[in-house]
Amino acid sequence: MSRLRRFLVSSGAAALLLLFAGSGFAADKPNILFMLVDNLGYGELGVYGGGILRGAPTPRIDTLAAQGLRLLNFNVEAQCTPTRSALMTGRYSIRSGTYEVPIGGGPDGLTLWEVTLAELLSGRGYATGIWGKWHLGSSEERFPTHQGFDEWYGIPRSYDECLWPSTGETNGLWPSVGRRQGWDPKVAEPEYIHEACKGEKARRLKPLDVEQRRLMEAEITRRCIEFMRRQVNAGKPFFAYVSFSLMHLPTLPNPEFAGSTGNGDWADCLAEMDHRVGRLLDTLKSLGVEKNTLVVFASDNGPEATHPWEGSAGPWRGTYFTAMEGSLRTPFILRWPGRVPAGRVSNEIVHVVDCFTTLARVGGAEIPGDRAIDGVDQTPFFLGATEHSAREAFPAYVADRFSAVKWRNWKVHFIWQENMYDTPQRLPVPKLVNLLTDPREERDVGAQNSWVAAAIQKVVGEWTAGLKKYPPIPAGTPDPYQPPY
Repeated sequence: MSRLRRFLVSSGAAALLLLFAGSGFAADKPNILFMLVDNLGYGELGVYGGGILRGAPTPRIDTLAAQGLRLLNFNVEAQCTPTRSALMTGRYSIRSGTYEVPIGGGPDGLTLWEVTLAELLSGRGYATGIWGKWHLGSSEERFPTHQGFDEWYGIPRSYDECLWPSTGETNGLWPSVGRRQGWDPKVAEPEYIHEACKGEKARRLKPLDVEQRRLMEAEITRRCIEFMRRQVNAGKPFFAYVSFSLMHLPTLPNPEFAGSTGNGDWADCLAEMDHRVGRLLDTLKSLGVEKNTLVVFASDNGPEATHPWEGSAGPWRGTYFTAMEGSLRTPFILRWPGRVPAGRVSNEIVHVVDCFTTLARVGGAEIPGDRAIDGVDQTPFFLGATEHSAREAFPAYVADRFSAVKWRNWKVHFIWQENMYDTPQRLPVPKLVNLLTDPREERDVGAQNSWVAAAIQKVVGEWTAGLKKYPPIPAGTPDPYQPPY
């Protein structure tokens, strides 16, 4: 064996070179189906220890996991908007001014200076579509069809707004606020379901209410299937971003699934979610593009914290809107037949920002070089060329609060908050936990492991220096935006 060949085999580079050959990324762009579930906790799916323990099996998603890579240490940001921003830009949301869910009707969303994954893939000839919640801009100028997507069906903000028209109803089980002091559309306009195509102004279809909220998943799935069929028939690669509405509050099933499990609304929603995922996967197979489609199934946040829609974080502690593992650590499944080894499970750290960089590379796109990009290329790790992730640490923000640092199997908390409704407490001394021996984050072992401080300080130092070099964009910054560097 030659010296060059020994190097390629030992480093895993041979597998990567094959991808860049005749059947590689540049010559054979794979389709990308990215399914992002809303507020699906770590403990909900059967393959993550949930399923029948939560009232409903999830056979289609469990099978998907067996066909590819399942991550046990995939990390997101603490809220919906930040995670979606990080996915689309490859940048921690604190950089983009999108670090918290917008409330109150003020300016929100990504500036048009940001470069989204959809824009990169569109530039490489991909057809791009999004169905479901956008949450990165409530005005026409910042809708997804102005950020690289060819088409969109969904809502600009959040599903809890569907409850507004119900606050004055007197025929339900919930106490009525009353029509005189309940929601007033003259004060806060209802959220509308939108439909849009690139180059055209978005059309308002109908207001989002509880009835329409129950129907969203079916329509999201139907429209995505129709999109994939169109692109396959046209011979065009596609990036399909399915922003599912489940399991976001109010967690209500489609009437077709209501009562199907006998275990209540939450279990019925699990069953519906599994069914919708199965329909998308079946479509890929029926279209003959299953082997040339990279499929991702992930969640944007940890579990719901609001009664009666609380979710499960499995073995981890906490809810979303915190820096606890229950908030940051969510399901992630990746399937790419013939490229990603089947049945692989890993506890290596991956962050949602890495999806931007990795998927851009899969599509043959160039990563912007004029800004800070936090996502790292996980292609060698995902393809099995290496057993190790390309990252071992990240800073964890909750809104604009620098709350923790995660490094390998250690985490340091600077601010302590277990539940989204708890008051954040800045700690006089940072709390160090060992996530292998203490998954519930109950014991401070800093005194016995003070050496970890050196690694944490390095992460903090590099992160702080990066913020000085590339100052964050203030929340609410209007367009056009130009960076001060």
